[in-house]
Amino acid sequence: MLLQRTLTALVLAPLVILTILLSSTAVLALIAAAVFLAAWWEWIRLSGLHRASWCIAWLALAAALFALLWRVHATALAPWLLAAGVAWWLLACLWLRHFAFGAAPTRENRGLKLLAGMFVMFPAWIALASIHGHRPHGHYWTLLALLMIWAADIGAYFSGRAFGRRKLAPQISPGKTWAGAYGALVAGVLVTLLGGWLLDVRGARLLALAVLAALTVSASIVGDLIESLLKRHARVKDSGTLIPGHGGLLDRLDSVFAALPVFAAGLLLLGL
Repeated sequence: MLLQRTLTALVLAPLVILTILLSSTAVLALIAAAVFLAAWWEWIRLSGLHRASWCIAWLALAAALFALLWRVHATALAPWLLAAGVAWWLLACLWLRHFAFGAAPTRENRGLKLLAGMFVMFPAWIALASIHGHRPHGHYWTLLALLMIWAADIGAYFSGRAFGRRKLAPQISPGKTWAGAYGALVAGVLVTLLGGWLLDVRGARLLALAVLAALTVSASIVGDLIESLLKRHARVKDSGTLIPGHGGLLDRLDSVFAALPVFAAGLLLLGL
């Protein structure tokens, strides 16, 4: 499985990097909207909604909202949308503590999970457009955000395998350990420090960027756990089968959805 995951990553990662560096913000936002819609479809199914007509209706609603959000992504409303995304992930920590909440397959719980999905998807998309559209180095900050998340994922995997003993959230995701979380933090912060240095960030602002990286990686871990929680509620192993060795799109984007609003809001506050 590790070999398959590695080969898939080696194919997809260059495509993602080239798209970020060579595309305009409008093109990147359009591509991201299409990818996010595919992940949204998986979220809908995990939420317990299986009737095709209702799933398509929710997909159409999300597409309309992406078009609407593009009109406001560069306005004074964008920071408030980022704040809503950050607030949601803080609230998600409480859901992880009470992991049985929403587990029953009722209409109310389906609605709750669909509403939660909106706070997962749309602030992340606004964050992506906000970071990428920032001048003069928006393309590189976007790339750094993804490299940080990828590094955290790799650091978590290898440190967890080497030193993992104490479980992080055994009722939600038995494979995750505290050692993996610490490895993710170290790897993510180191990559961000290097990237910040290359982007000419120095002194106190570089230290602040390291703190932001730690917060962003922490959010990415919460995002991963929330998706694991939904899968446990739905009694499935993966959100889909689209990506060989990785499962569905949601399995690969859960950390990204959580990390992007935190990183974008932090860059805004730091003036970077």
